[in-house]
Amino acid sequence: MRALVQRVTRAEVTSRGAPDDPWEVAGTIGGGLCVFVGVTHDDDDATAAKLAAKVFGLRVFDDEAGVMNRSLADLIDPAVLVVSQFTLYGDTAKGRRPSWAGAAPPHAAEPLVESVVAGLRQLGEPHRLRVATGRFRTEMRVDLVNDGPVTLLIDV
Repeated sequence: MRALVQRVTRAEVTSRGAPDDPWEVAGTIGGGLCVFVGVTHDDDDATAAKLAAKVFGLRVFDDEAGVMNRSLADLIDPAVLVVSQFTLYGDTAKGRRPSWAGAAPPHAAEPLVESVVAGLRQLGEPHRLRVATGRFRTEMRVDLVNDGPVTLLIDV
C-alpha cells in the first residue's frame, strides 16, 4: 500500500459518476492531511491498519518552537481527507504511457481503502478526528492548498 500525504490548510474533493452528471462535493476539510491511497495486489487489512497508524502518527505539524513535532493526535481540530488513487502504482519505467499492472483492481482496492478510513476513524475517535473521503469508482477533482509545502510518500 502506498500513500501520498500532504499537509494542507484546506482540501476538497468533488466527484461525478458519469460525464453528464453534475460535480458534487464528496469530502472537505480545513487544515490537516490530504492522503492519496494506492493499493497493490498483495495488500490486506493488516497493511491498511499499518498505513492508518502511520498516517495518524506522522509528526508533520509544527509545535510552539516551529518544529514538525506534532501528529494529528496533538491537534485541536484534526482532519484528514482520504482519496483513492490507483495511479500511485503507475509504472513509467518503459515508454511514455504508464502501466497500471501494479495497481489492485477496483473490487480488491475499494474495501482496503475503506479499511484505511475505518482505521483512521478508530485511532482518531478520542481526538475527534474528522475523516472525509472521496468516492470510489467516480471521476474526482481534488482542490487543496499544500501547507509548507509538506509532501511525503509512504510505502507500507
